[in-house]
Amino acid sequence: MALTFARLKLRVLRNGFRGRPGKVLLFVLGLVGAVVYGGIAALLFAVALAADIPALTMLAPAFGGAALVLGWLFLPLVWFGIDESLEPGRFALLPLPKPVLVRGLLVAALLGVPAAATLLATSGLAIGAALRGGPGPGLVAAVGVALGLLLCVVLSRAVTSGFAQALRARKTRDLAAVLLAVLAASLGPIQLALTSGAQQVGADRLESVADVLGWTPLAAPYVVGVDALEGRWLSAAARLALTAVTILLLMSWWARSLESAMLGASGGAAVRTRVASGTPVARFFGRLRLPRTAYGALVARELKYWVRDVRRRASLITFAVIGVFLPVMTSLSDPPASGAVAQGLHGGTMVLVGALAGLGIANQFGYDGTAYAAHVVIGVPGRVELRARVVAYSWIIVPLLVMLAVLNAVLRGDLSVLPVMFGTLFTAYGTGLACATHVSVWAAYALPENQNPFAINTGSGMAKSLLAMAAWLGGMVLALPVLVLVLLGGSVGAALALPVGVAYGLAAVWLGLVTAGDVLDHRRPELLTAITPRN
Repeated sequence: MALTFARLKLRVLRNGFRGRPGKVLLFVLGLVGAVVYGGIAALLFAVALAADIPALTMLAPAFGGAALVLGWLFLPLVWFGIDESLEPGRFALLPLPKPVLVRGLLVAALLGVPAAATLLATSGLAIGAALRGGPGPGLVAAVGVALGLLLCVVLSRAVTSGFAQALRARKTRDLAAVLLAVLAASLGPIQLALTSGAQQVGADRLESVADVLGWTPLAAPYVVGVDALEGRWLSAAARLALTAVTILLLMSWWARSLESAMLGASGGAAVRTRVASGTPVARFFGRLRLPRTAYGALVARELKYWVRDVRRRASLITFAVIGVFLPVMTSLSDPPASGAVAQGLHGGTMVLVGALAGLGIANQFGYDGTAYAAHVVIGVPGRVELRARVVAYSWIIVPLLVMLAVLNAVLRGDLSVLPVMFGTLFTAYGTGLACATHVSVWAAYALPENQNPFAINTGSGMAKSLLAMAAWLGGMVLALPVLVLVLLGGSVGAALALPVGVAYGLAAVWLGLVTAGDVLDHRRPELLTAITPRN
């Protein structure tokens, strides 16, 4: 049965590439990147274990393995997403025992670029142990590598599935967003504290930390090769047992969350409905003071979706995580500066955050899926469509941007830099929106039809990453003129940053909407085909 799931995964992957050369190219680029970076990591791990340096032998697998597991835990939540081409809900009516379904989905999850890159990178541990100690330690390290890969995949699936179930309950979405934002704001100080502490303590302290990590599931499977090299066979067996028990517990949690997804349960209380009064149009607009036109209806629709759609809420949480992390990290890590250098640091940070904020609409049509067919049939003008979507998104994201700028200024202890920050922030936000709007029209991709907000179709993870990076980089490059004005203009540049930046950003958004809207008028059928999920 596991082989059947593997064949299904490969067939879905092949069908997803059929007639889509762009997607094939992005997948190949991602595969090449995985081979290159995975090979470099494997070489470093192999050298660390093969070299007769006690400190390096323990530090590399302990800290490297822990970082790898944490990457599998957090990156799907904030960036890449989870490949759920084999949607569990599609197996709800089949007489499949739950253990069989979980094992099959696990095998399908292992057939992907991230899993292959992880296996390639950690294989260096087995190679290094074999080169130094012979086939025995190499075999033990290989078992640890295999269990580590299973741990990473199962942990990622279980956490994202459980978090997606929580997000389906509206009462928990605000709490989840606040907790993630607080976590993100804490990452910068924690990172700086760890870096500072690592510089002050000696190698003995770091080895002690590595020893503790080695007895946690984060690093246990990756340090068993060190135990085997030093003849601690019982310790190696205990670490492998700890990893195996952790995998079984995570699989049990994953199985329970899968059952809830298949039954369509959200885990919350019964939903109470309210009987609204008034005409259907009045009920649709509610308290929104918008014109009763096609444009106003589109803005109201998008606002409702950004609040209610679990996928869009997840993307907002992603921006909150990264958007809070970047200013906090730079504010606490940059040395004190003044004059043009300080203004450049303030403006550069806001350019990063502003361009990042525009990425929320990079796949705005993918959220609609087949529902976009109604817009195609009606013939909504492209400029009106995009303008309404950008206005609705900005209605939600601009207050958050303002709070981030104020937070950055408070952390730096200088509120006088707010005009520079606001100017560069809204410049980059405007240029980021312009680039993301074009990406949403030219390079939209389908999302799976399930309730997991972190799910993506097979082969779309690297495509999503590359397209987002291209739009982010384009937004930052287009914002450079205002940043140069701040750097070279002195006090005059600082005074002009806010009006020039706002005007520049609005002009960029207007130009992006006009050009992308004209393209959308001619690409509606192709766009609908691109965002339609393929079973």
